Amino acid sequence: MNIQNELAHSTPEAQGVSSLALYAFIEAIEANQLELHSWMLLRHGVVVAEGWWSPYRAEHPHLLNSVSKSFTSTAIGLAVAEGRLSIDDTVMSFFPSSAPDDMNENLPALRIKHLLSMSTGHAEDTISVLLSRTDGDWIRAFLGVPIRYMPGTHFIYNSGATYMLSAILQKITGMSLLDYLQPRLLTPLGIANANWDTSPQGIQMGGWGLSITTEAIARFGQLYLQKGLWNGQQIVPTAWIEEATAYQVSTVSNTSSDWQQGYGYQFWRCQHGAYRGDGAFGQYCIVMPDQEAVLAITGSVYDMQAVLNLVWKHIKPGIQAAPPLPEQPEAAHQLTHKLDSLHIDPPIGEAITSIAQVVSGKLYMLEVNSLALESVRLDFSASDCNITLRETTGKYHEHHLVCGILAWQQGALTLFGDYSRLVASGAWIQDDTFEMTLRFYETSAVYIIRFYFVENNLTVTITAEYVLNGGAYHLTGVAPATK
Repeated sequence: MNIQNELAHSTPEAQGVSSLALYAFIEAIEANQLELHSWMLLRHGVVVAEGWWSPYRAEHPHLLNSVSKSFTSTAIGLAVAEGRLSIDDTVMSFFPSSAPDDMNENLPALRIKHLLSMSTGHAEDTISVLLSRTDGDWIRAFLGVPIRYMPGTHFIYNSGATYMLSAILQKITGMSLLDYLQPRLLTPLGIANANWDTSPQGIQMGGWGLSITTEAIARFGQLYLQKGLWNGQQIVPTAWIEEATAYQVSTVSNTSSDWQQGYGYQFWRCQHGAYRGDGAFGQYCIVMPDQEAVLAITGSVYDMQAVLNLVWKHIKPGIQAAPPLPEQPEAAHQLTHKLDSLHIDPPIGEAITSIAQVVSGKLYMLEVNSLALESVRLDFSASDCNITLRETTGKYHEHHLVCGILAWQQGALTLFGDYSRLVASGAWIQDDTFEMTLRFYETSAVYIIRFYFVENNLTVTITAEYVLNGGAYHLTGVAPATK
């Protein structure tokens, strides 16, 4: 099962997988309007199917959201193996100077193993408290949240707990998560150009914020399937792999079936003896030991259980115990054609309306708004729209974006955060309304922007989809009368 740093590829049937089953999975995903960006299936360490929905591509890293947690757990396991810490160490032993003045009676009992298993005893996720901390001291913010239940007795999904794992690792090693993992995990696996967002304290998020490619997700899952062994080298101790992916705490308070199977150390247990790392809006690293398979997925979906249901319905039964299967040339060709043609359509509408040339080139001055934008101008041509946005805060700063008309146009925009690379496409959805879709293809994020023109007035609505802590914006403006 061990694989080299260049992943081998094979027909599905040669590895005991049905091309028809994989084709049915993709058809079902699209029929149910579940937006995936990529998927890669490994059997016996060999890639049997992979695909990216254009404009998403294999070389693009993708924000993992909470799949990041499984990498943080791995870092803790490596630190345990090196004797740097024990999972029975108390959290307060690392941060005595950050103790709250009114220390909760349960806080001294909080241990690393409780952070790992999400059994900290908090009544709700602490992440909102961390993000709202005005001085940026997320460690002190976490320690100040009351612990209602005795640690180890109550599960609540808690991204703040994973941040604390990252903070502990940095405290004892003097290195960030990425710096620590690079020589121990990422380099041996052949994972390059990973990036991890950091907190105001300069500590990598731990529970979210890691960006790697789909293939890198699959490599990580394959390492776990192989119990930490890679190219003959024990990268992660087998004992840690088994402990981290085992049932550690009950999660029956959740309602979806694959969230009822229990939780390990930053890994979810699944139905059918599988386990996974997963992240908001459709990021998955699914390890299926009984099938000797790994499935990596990225996407933009709200119903993550629906994707898992289709995995269990189509992919799992399509994997046979004893390969190879008889070759199915017609089915294999159908699957290959499908995978090669995966795409996400640009917005639907008209390329031009009578008002386009009237509003083209006009400068619209905006009323005070939460995005601190002073003005907007749209310059239309037959094939694209050049948008200029001018900020009001500090020195005047202009954002320029070219949006394709009925076609994706690659570009960049820093208006909404750190992830700037995107594709943009627009269309006239009504005679007076131009709608533009922005896909930040290194994330799940999609922004829908509508420009509604009435005489000299402009109304802009911006809706953020598949964005953590995202929201909506409403801007109004007017084009000053010209002499």
